[in-house]
Amino acid sequence: MATTAELFEEPFVADEYIERLVWRTPGGGSRGGPEAFDPKRLLEEFVNHIQELQIMDERIQRKVEKLEQQCQKEAKEFARKVQELQKSNQIKEAADIIQKLHLIAQELPFDRFSEVKSKIASKYHDLECQLIQEFTSAQRRGEISRMREVAAVLLHFKGYSHCVDVYIKQCQEGAYLRNDIFEDAAILCQRVNKQVGDIFSNPETVLAKLIQNVFEIKLQSFVKDQLEECRKSDAEQYLKNLYDLYTRTTNLSSKLMEFNLGTDKQTFLSKLIKSIFISYLENYIEVETGYLKSRSAMILQRYYDSKNHQKRSIGTGGIQDLKERIRQRTNLPLGPSIDTHGETFLSQEVVVNLLQETKQAFERCHRLSDPSDLPRNAFRIFTILVEFLCIEHIDYALETGLAGIPSSDSRNANLYFLDVVQQANTIFHLFDKQFNDHLMPLISSSPKLSECLQKKKEIIEQMEMKLDTGIDRTLNCMIGQMKHILAAEQKKTDFKPEDENNVLIQYTNACVKVCTYVRKQVEKIKNSMDGKNVDTVLMELGVRFHRLIYEHLQQYSYSCMGGMLAICDVAEYRKCAKDFKIPMVLHLFDTLHALCNLLVVAPDNLKQVCSGEQLANLDKNILHSFVQLRGDYRSARLARHFS
Repeated sequence: MATTAELFEEPFVADEYIERLVWRTPGGGSRGGPEAFDPKRLLEEFVNHIQELQIMDERIQRKVEKLEQQCQKEAKEFARKVQELQKSNQIKEAADIIQKLHLIAQELPFDRFSEVKSKIASKYHDLECQLIQEFTSAQRRGEISRMREVAAVLLHFKGYSHCVDVYIKQCQEGAYLRNDIFEDAAILCQRVNKQVGDIFSNPETVLAKLIQNVFEIKLQSFVKDQLEECRKSDAEQYLKNLYDLYTRTTNLSSKLMEFNLGTDKQTFLSKLIKSIFISYLENYIEVETGYLKSRSAMILQRYYDSKNHQKRSIGTGGIQDLKERIRQRTNLPLGPSIDTHGETFLSQEVVVNLLQETKQAFERCHRLSDPSDLPRNAFRIFTILVEFLCIEHIDYALETGLAGIPSSDSRNANLYFLDVVQQANTIFHLFDKQFNDHLMPLISSSPKLSECLQKKKEIIEQMEMKLDTGIDRTLNCMIGQMKHILAAEQKKTDFKPEDENNVLIQYTNACVKVCTYVRKQVEKIKNSMDGKNVDTVLMELGVRFHRLIYEHLQQYSYSCMGGMLAICDVAEYRKCAKDFKIPMVLHLFDTLHALCNLLVVAPDNLKQVCSGEQLANLDKNILHSFVQLRGDYRSARLARHFS
């Protein structure tokens, strides 16, 4: 077949073609050629060649038919496009004409040209509908250029806004397929933002109208469905949903701020958000405070129920205030002591739960309150925290703890109030942290700041007053317990042994037990308080401890060996006082130790000892009172040396 194709030359001449074929065929030349003429072989070659030509003809014919069909198809498509372009131009021309006629018709008097005006209006309307339908079809086909052409024509028609509405409606079809309507809306607006400038001459207006449509129809319907269902039945879920939906809506608004939406897009988007949530935000704080109160009450009640404890009434008003003033001035327990069985009625779990609920309320308040209402709303939440945490829980525990402190003359009293102090201090730190971290940012630039600080100051002062009262009474109980130990364990014969030469002990049993008790109390105080409070309380305990031992030693008469034993006891008390780590307390016991030397020093050396560094500044009556405790005081010799 390839050989056959090579025989064709342009221009084609049949005789020359056959001549070339003969010469190329072996045995087809003249008798004088290199090979003898072979007619049979030449005939066979002609027959084969004719078959090849027939095959080639069929193939070429098929190719020609295919090309003809393609040509006809392209011709039809070209004709269609030409027709569409012509039609398109006729639309533009018709639109221009009908638009001008419509404007002219507006000036014509109705009574004379009513029929003409009616026909123009009808044609105007029909053409407008055709244009909108053409725009709709072009949008569905995704033909941006055609949409731009039709939109440009419709720009001068009344139905231009309807064209925009159609665009907005159709571009939302299939846009909300995910579970996150806010993410869907953001993606939709991003897609339209890239496209709208290629279609409309006022893209910012069209995009703003789309966003308005999304907010006022799609988002508003979604928000309503999410909130109305739980608005009356579940306040907790309602508040969580409201906060979540409002947050996601404002986040969407922030994303949309990057688009060109006209002059004041901030105000535009804020109004859209407000239109969705205004009915929910108007009474938000009422729902918030109502829920917070009920939730806080439930947390407290669940705790007291777990303790099988029925809260007793603390009482308010004139009688209670009078009792409080009497207690503060006299430090007397008013009313019977209550056995709390070691229960402080303070729970960090309760406190954490109350603070967590309040923290969430502050966060919602910050997000959902109008800026002008924010400080006032935050203050309302703070007062609820004060009511349930500070008054209903901490103050109640302090009152119960105070009522549980035994009288100072009780034996083997269990002192649990320091446990109350320890837990109250921890809770105060948590309360103060939330005040600074979550409330202060909401009120820092408003008059409510001073009001909140004052309320906090009053609450803390009231608590500290009760803590001070309880600590003071607890210290009295400690001293009372030491008195019981000394009264039970200290014998008169300890300091006047019957056999002066057979004293084997280094210090008395009473001293050992008192020091053991004191060390436990010092450790408990250190664990229950922090900072300067530890030093203040240990100072007070140390002074009272010193006074007790001082007065206790004044009750006995001392032999020489008994005086030595008293010095040993005071030395142990002084070691105990070192644990206080309070210089003044240690100084008091150093002085007491020096005073005890007056019980054993030789009469001739009394004046020298009294004028020593540690005793020189003491009142002479104090020195004399210790010298009088000596068993040999009444001897004329001793009285003469000390006079």
